Parts: sequence; structure tokens; C-alpha cells
Amino acid sequence: MTKIIISTLLLCSSVAVFSQKENTDIKKGNELYEQGKYVEAEVKYREGLKKNPQSYGATYNLANALYKQERYEDALEYYQVAGSKLKEKDNLEKAAVAHNIGNALLKTDKYAESIQAYKQALRYNPNDEDSRYNLAYAQQMLLQQPPQQQSGQNQDDQNQDQNNQNKNQQQQQQQNDQSMSKENAEQILKAIEEDEKDIQEKIKLKEKKDAKRYNVEKEW
Repeated sequence: MTKIIISTLLLCSSVAVFSQKENTDIKKGNELYEQGKYVEAEVKYREGLKKNPQSYGATYNLANALYKQERYEDALEYYQVAGSKLKEKDNLEKAAVAHNIGNALLKTDKYAESIQAYKQALRYNPNDEDSRYNLAYAQQMLLQQPPQQQSGQNQDDQNQDQNNQNKNQQQQQQQNDQSMSKENAEQILKAIEEDEKDIQEKIKLKEKKDAKRYNVEKEW
């Protein structure tokens, strides 16, 4: 079973539609690629890209060479760039790119994401048996993942929810603090007013006493 899976994960044929400008570099890169000289092939594809940064063939084949070197993250990046250079009608090429994106994701144990890539490949090419096989394999691998790893694929969403919850709690606490601060301020103001009232009453009382004392002295 493992041997068949590896064979199925072999990259789709290197579609190389290129202009004369980078033609020589891509052809040489393809020769090296077929010989298993993936590092040397990478160099040639990069040279082709320098001459024509918009070249789909150089970009796609560079991704293939990187994949063969087991540099899956780098390969994924160039597959995605290659896909962005295709026209709307290039369904077979889009299927190949999506298939290989699925391969790169599968190799890095991103099963849920690889499943989506294979499904996309089948939308572009419903007759792609390699994508259909790899889709089933990725689904099987996803089911075999330990529960904590499966939940880990949604960890970012959970973290975001937790962050939102914490933010809401902080906002609620701030509102409570503001409410308490307002209440405290009112209590302090009320206390000050009471003190002022007491002071005024004491002043009036003192004035009355002073007036009485003044009247007595005057009469005397």
C-alpha cells in the first residue's frame, strides 16, 4: 500500500508552456530533472525566471524541483504562484497545480488542507484518478490522526475565540470599573456636600452664639 501511495504522489507531468526568452533554460532544466538532478534543475528554472518572471513553465517546474528535494514549504509557495499565472480556461494545468499543492500539504501532514486541494483538482479535472486516490488517502490519514492533532488544526480559530472572549471580559471589566468609579465619585461628592452642610450649620450656630454674646455685653 505504501509503495502505491508514493507512486501516486508522483508529480503530474511538467507542463512547460514558455516563450523563446526562457526556452533554453527550461529545456535544460527539464533534462536535468529527468536525470534526477533536481538541484541543478532548480538553478536552470531560476535562471529562466530571471529572464521572464511571468513564466508559468519556469515557476511550475521550479516547484517540482523543490518538491523532489523535499523542500515542501518552498514548493508549495511556487505552486501557488504558478497557479496565479494561469488563465481561466487552463483547467488541466490548474488541476495539476492543485494536485501538487495537495501533495506538498500532505507531505507536511496538513491533511485537512490537502483534502481541499485535491477536491479543487477534481473540480478542474473530474477524470484525474491520481487526485481521487490521494483525496481518499488524505481523508483516511485525517481520520487516523490523534484527537489532539485533529483539534490542533482548528487551534487558531479556538485561540481567536478565546482572544475575543478575553477582550469582551476586559471591556466588561472596564465598564464595571467606570461604573464603580462614577459611583465612588458620587459618594465622595455627597460626603463633601454633607460636610459642607455641617460646616455651614456650625458657622450659623456660631454666629447666633456670637450675636447673643454681643447683645449681652452691649446691654451691660
